[in-house]
Amino acid sequence: MTSNPIRSTAGFADRLRSGRQAVGYWVVCDNPIATERIAMAGYEYVCLDAQHGLIEYRGLLAGITAIDAAGTGAAALVRVQANDQFWIAQALDAGARGVIVPMVETAAEAEAAVAACRFPPVGRRSNGALRAALRIGPSPARANAEIACVVMIESASGLENATAIASVPGVDAIYIGPSDLRLALGGATPTDPAVDAEFEAALRTVRKAAEAAGKAVGIHCPDGATAARRLAEGFNYVSIANDLVHLDQIVKSHLAQVSEG
Repeated sequence: MTSNPIRSTAGFADRLRSGRQAVGYWVVCDNPIATERIAMAGYEYVCLDAQHGLIEYRGLLAGITAIDAAGTGAAALVRVQANDQFWIAQALDAGARGVIVPMVETAAEAEAAVAACRFPPVGRRSNGALRAALRIGPSPARANAEIACVVMIESASGLENATAIASVPGVDAIYIGPSDLRLALGGATPTDPAVDAEFEAALRTVRKAAEAAGKAVGIHCPDGATAARRLAEGFNYVSIANDLVHLDQIVKSHLAQVSEG
């Protein structure tokens, strides 16, 4: 295995704020050794999914540690369980470089997410981070500057309020949840092609709202080809599939090769 050049994670929030492109990976399994391997592949970030993934707090802590141990500079992010002070603080205290907050539907909800990510006087995050203090440092001001607050738009209400959500100070980036958004637009399944036109129009609406507010906008993608297309369309960052999906794909492909032989 060849190693990748070491990058600093300190600038990941700045990368989002500047609109530079980034490619990330999504982890849903509680397997720190596999997560470390993934982080060594060269992604700018690896997101641990605490909302729909199979990861509890000890798994998050181990996964974040594994991403840091990879030494490539991949930033550890966490999609938290909900827009809740406790879950956001727990992820950040464990050393996450940012959180992705699901189901944000109004500007007030976006403001609550921002406040949970920042120490006073700009927010209401409680001081006392133990592991994060080792990675980011004990300075509240530094932590405020280096932590990324990303909010998800993935519902009809979120789409309707996209401009207001993107305009909230302290929101560093918008992230589109395509599965829930497609369902919200009337899709029978998270991949229903019958609402493709409405879905693509919704993506443009969110992207324009983010661009007008000077915020980065990202989206989850099922594969690398889709990710490349979304970046070409103007998205700033993309996440690719997840570890469980790729495990399923590769084991089935090898079995098919044997069967065909």
